[in-house]
Amino acid sequence: MDPNRYRFRVVWRLAAPARAVYAALEDVRSYPLWWPEIREVRPAGDETGEVVVRALLPYRLVIGLETRRRDPVAGVLEVAMHGDLNGWSRFTVTPDDGDGAGSRVLFEEDTRPGKPLLRRLALPLHPVFRANHAVMMRRGRRGLAAHLTAGGRTTFR
Repeated sequence: MDPNRYRFRVVWRLAAPARAVYAALEDVRSYPLWWPEIREVRPAGDETGEVVVRALLPYRLVIGLETRRRDPVAGVLEVAMHGDLNGWSRFTVTPDDGDGAGSRVLFEEDTRPGKPLLRRLALPLHPVFRANHAVMMRRGRRGLAAHLTAGGRTTFR
């Protein structure tokens, strides 16, 4: 096992149409409004930018993002990541029931820390880093659900 490689696969089920969920996830600039761990978004262009992330552990990550795939028909949003984390992440949004009222969001990520301190701590803290990510993802799902219910008016700031 490579302690510096992290693969995540998380499923969110939301009571909102797939089209609305996809639109909210595509709007990265709004993430700080509903995802508490996304502290800041710094756009650099239409397809690039940075996010500043801080979850439970006392460190922040600055992650550069570059769009690799944006496909509303397939419900896929994928980015390459560089900086404090290197790799890729992807959301795939699909209808979750027959009437189109609910959605299933599959989040996948394959990443390695770019920050030297995180690489040095990878072996002893691997389970802690995974748990930190799990908390961030749970809070992201809850925040997105509230944001969609409120018609995009939810804010944590």
